[in-house]
This record gives sequence, structure tokens and C-alpha cells, in this order.
Amino acid sequence: MHASPPRGIQSVKQWARQLKRDVVALWFAARDPRTPLSAKLVAGAVAAYALSPIDLIPDFVPVLGYLDDLLIVPLGILLAIRLVPSPLMQEFRARAAAAENRPTSRGGLITIICIWLLTAALTGWLVWDLLSA
Repeated sequence: MHASPPRGIQSVKQWARQLKRDVVALWFAARDPRTPLSAKLVAGAVAAYALSPIDLIPDFVPVLGYLDDLLIVPLGILLAIRLVPSPLMQEFRARAAAAENRPTSRGGLITIICIWLLTAALTGWLVWDLLSA
């Protein structure tokens, strides 16, 4: 006989499933012509980042690595959901729940890699400048 997980763990799992569904729903919202432009921009940015296969701040970085997963992404999702008209969001959530495959974001991946490269180049330039002075 298996013991059921504590109620708090079930709530967290349910919340995580809803976040995953909402990210896919926002991915749909960003591509739908009925979505207002401001909502498209926010939904697109949030979905691109959340669906990117890599994080801006890797999870192995203490504290900051999980900050985006636990705080920034959920807050971005909440903001984007508020911007998408409710009837459309319900439709996008239904489509997301029915979708078998979770999309990935190549745009988010490319953006994050560009940010990393730009940061590395800037850091290299600053170190070079300090050492050559």
C-alpha cells in the first residue's frame, strides 16, 4: 500500500502543472492575431524564455540559478496572463492542455546564447583593459 503525498506537495505539483500549461498557452497567445500587441510581446518573451532549453542563469549558480525558475518566470506568466483577454486565455489553455508535445523556443535559446556571448566579450574586454593599463 502506498501512502499518498502530503497535501502541500500535491498543491505544488498541481501549481507546477498549471504553470507548464500556461507557458504553452502563452506560446499560442503570442502567435494568435486576436491577441493585443502588448500581450503578444510579453507572452512571447515569457514563453520564449520559459521554453528555452537553457537558462539565462544556470541552475548550478547558488541561489540565483533557481531565482528565475521560482520567481521571475512565474511572475512573468502572471503578468502575461493578465494582459491576454480572458476568453482567449481560456481557449489557449484548452489548446495547451490538449497539446501532446511541449514546444521549444529556438528564439529564446538564441537570445540567451547571444546574451552569454555578449557578457563574455564584455568581461574579456574589461579584463584586457585592466591588465593592459
